[in-house]
Amino acid sequence: MKQIAIFLLSAAGLIFAVTGFGQDTKSAADASPTAGDAVYARPGQLVSAEDGTRLNLYCMGSGSPTVVFDSGWEDWAPAWSKVQPEVAKWTRACSYDRAGVGFSDAGPMPRTSVRIAEELHSALHNAGIPGPYILVGSAFGGDNVRTFADLYMGEVAGLVLVDADPDDLEPKEMQEETHRGHAGIISQLRDCRNAIADHKPLPALPSRPGQPQRTCAQQFFRGLPETAWSPELNAKLLEIAQTKVAMYDAFLSEMEETPSDEAYLQQHRRSFGSRPIRVLTSGNHGVGHLERKPPDTPEHLKYEQETTLAQARWLGLSSNAKQIFARNSSEYIQFDEPQTVINAIREVYDQSKKSLSQK
Repeated sequence: MKQIAIFLLSAAGLIFAVTGFGQDTKSAADASPTAGDAVYARPGQLVSAEDGTRLNLYCMGSGSPTVVFDSGWEDWAPAWSKVQPEVAKWTRACSYDRAGVGFSDAGPMPRTSVRIAEELHSALHNAGIPGPYILVGSAFGGDNVRTFADLYMGEVAGLVLVDADPDDLEPKEMQEETHRGHAGIISQLRDCRNAIADHKPLPALPSRPGQPQRTCAQQFFRGLPETAWSPELNAKLLEIAQTKVAMYDAFLSEMEETPSDEAYLQQHRRSFGSRPIRVLTSGNHGVGHLERKPPDTPEHLKYEQETTLAQARWLGLSSNAKQIFARNSSEYIQFDEPQTVINAIREVYDQSKKSLSQK
């Protein structure tokens, strides 16, 4: 989880920017604003979901299996703006905003991964999008798609984890340190939430060496504005971050519930059989921008090594699993090496499509 890693490593005396080793190093041209990303600057399809909330879905393309994207903590559907349109060229691809986030309605508390998965499942069915699904999860979204797979394995065709959070598989002391770091992050986010609710000036984020001062409304994704996006999209995301109290409530609850989410995943480790799984690892988990990568101190290197090893433990979930290392990426592989993510999804799609046709 990007913000947790930043907080913990900063507390250890490291200077962290934000938070993902792949196949292709992308050229500078890939950092230009995504053509057509303004689609994420307005609601897509608001669909009724479990517990009476409505989720905002963006579905593109046609075909099956459908690729379903879930985003990291403090992220929502625009996180997939460089990947989803490409995947939609050969199958249906759906991203969404979790309840309370982006353009989605607020949802009931607490915001556990089980509740998130149940809401997504019901929204997909209510939108007329049945399985099978290829689930793609980034950072915290990895918890949600793994939970979805546990609950609805019969509707899952494959899994792609994009530098996903492996906290439930990390050494106990590392997991406990992460949980201790929650308190400071939650306190800071609650201050932001209360300021917006009270129509007061937004608190400033902690200063970053050589970087301009930001308010807490700019903390989402890997920092707003995002150079990979158009001015229109950046403006709308900042507007939401400056006004939507329900989004802060949702993210606060999601973080508060991470220990129980991890316990659930530990207790429900389920085989995917021969379903394809691709684990994308950056070696820069907790780093949002490579140019702001912290020094390779022993503490930082140990953190990255343990994260990489924990992510590798997902390979035991399937007889058809592979770990792919991004060569030049932050934890946001979908921004820095989008083709690596697209290639992994295509590989899972092709293999699952072949397997389904043989049944």
